[in-house]
Amino acid sequence: MAVIVACIFVSPWTLWALALFIVGMGTYEMSKLMHVKSRWQLVFGELIAVGAFAATSLGMLSATPLSSLVFVLPMLPFLLALFSTADDFKSIAAFDFGSVILLSFPCFFMVWLHNVYSPKMLMLVFVLLWANDTFAYLTGRLLGKNKLFERISPGKTIEGSLGGLVFTMVGVAVFSHYVDWLPMDVAIGMGLIAVVFGTLGDLCESMLKRQAGVKDSGNLIPGHGGILDRFDSVLFTLPFISIFLLMFL
Repeated sequence: MAVIVACIFVSPWTLWALALFIVGMGTYEMSKLMHVKSRWQLVFGELIAVGAFAATSLGMLSATPLSSLVFVLPMLPFLLALFSTADDFKSIAAFDFGSVILLSFPCFFMVWLHNVYSPKMLMLVFVLLWANDTFAYLTGRLLGKNKLFERISPGKTIEGSLGGLVFTMVGVAVFSHYVDWLPMDVAIGMGLIAVVFGTLGDLCESMLKRQAGVKDSGNLIPGHGGILDRFDSVLFTLPFISIFLLMFL
């Protein structure tokens, strides 16, 4: 948590470095979840995911046409499949496009939100998601009886999710009342998006882990799992909050 806060507020480049690390490490973890065995497929996946993020984010930061390179990257899985005799194209495409969609573009929105709005706005997104996770867990432990999505995540309950929703919405409403840069209606919208899509992101990552037959996406952080375990809800939420802010703020 302290590393995230520092990266957000020190400079745009520290946040960019954090986002680049998330993309690179997250792509590696996804390769394990999707049982990618070919070294060349992994290398191409990393190049596509990191390249997509770098092209879009650096294009924005430096105001150059570099971001247009991202439109070339989706061609690479086709070329890889064309010259590959061992790998199936469906698995190659699923891994490569999955990495771009779930990692590269959300991390671009992380940098975009920081630079277009403010570090405070990006920090608020993280706080909303942390609040939802914390209060959903506590409420679920105290009152949870009915499973939310037992097939994918047996530990989540309807009562816990409602608790996370209520406490997060109350918290962001009170916060908005005391600051002058966040209108109440925008704050409520951000809170609702964070709760709904943060939960969906967590469920989607749980689905990948269940299909792969593993408990955690990685072991980067002992006792806490990998990059995907720590940032699943953030990555899933950032694009939707960014679009919401473009429309209403």
